[in-house]
Amino acid sequence: MYVDSGEGRLRTEADEPGWEVDPDDDWGVAVVATVGRQLKLRREAVGMRAADFGIAVGYGEDMVYKIEGGKRIPQPEYLDKADEVLGASGLLSAMKEDVRKVRYPKKVRELGKLESKAIEIGVYECNIIAGLLQTPDHARAVIGAAQPPYSPDDVERMVTARLARQSVFERDPAPSIHFVLEEAPLRREVGGTMVWRAQLERLLEAGRLHHVTLQVMPTNTDAHPGLDGRIELLKFPDGTAVGRSEGAFNGRPTTDPKQLRVIELQYGSIRAQALSPRESSAFIEQLLGET
Repeated sequence: MYVDSGEGRLRTEADEPGWEVDPDDDWGVAVVATVGRQLKLRREAVGMRAADFGIAVGYGEDMVYKIEGGKRIPQPEYLDKADEVLGASGLLSAMKEDVRKVRYPKKVRELGKLESKAIEIGVYECNIIAGLLQTPDHARAVIGAAQPPYSPDDVERMVTARLARQSVFERDPAPSIHFVLEEAPLRREVGGTMVWRAQLERLLEAGRLHHVTLQVMPTNTDAHPGLDGRIELLKFPDGTAVGRSEGAFNGRPTTDPKQLRVIELQYGSIRAQALSPRESSAFIEQLLGET
């Protein structure tokens, strides 16, 4: 029997914030409904009541009904335990990958899908530290500062989604990833001193990866093409690319070759004006030493 934190308590919704189904995500709704239906059919096939099944997997009866009814996203551990209890021979556990994707908001899934295919990723951020580089606590502080505020569940869902995109660093073969970050966000102690220091250390760690280039744009520099906002440029193995510049083409993603050349020119100018990778690492180390 599942034991929660040594207390023997069955899990409830309060224990799993951010695992609700987004009603506007048609694909996600369909996946969770299908998984829930399979769980219910298999439970009923072995003649097990929802309450007894809940005890076996460590969840309250209400949670079992909500998961089976497609109202809650089951955690991977829930599917593994259900597979074991119901003797599903791995069929329920096999659903974990699709269920994992549902946890992430639709827009983040689409962005993550593009990043997972790119062989080259270029990002310029002017107001925040790039999401691909954020620590969990930094991401939580940034997302939690939104106005009007997100619910705690939505904050956790968005943090999880943002961190999931960071799997791009572990790809094999690794993509070439370039970052240019403004100095001002690096000095802002988001989340407090300890969270801020951990974030700076994370930047140094990422900058040491052989396929990552990290540059800092100092505030005492001349005007540059990134002053209008964020720029992202992704290139793929087949020679195609997609880019977005908040200061051009209404800020919309584009695959048009002429527009992509403009974005490449913008990004190239920014990289040329920023500190070198070596100078950038030294600058971040200096910030750490000032605390």
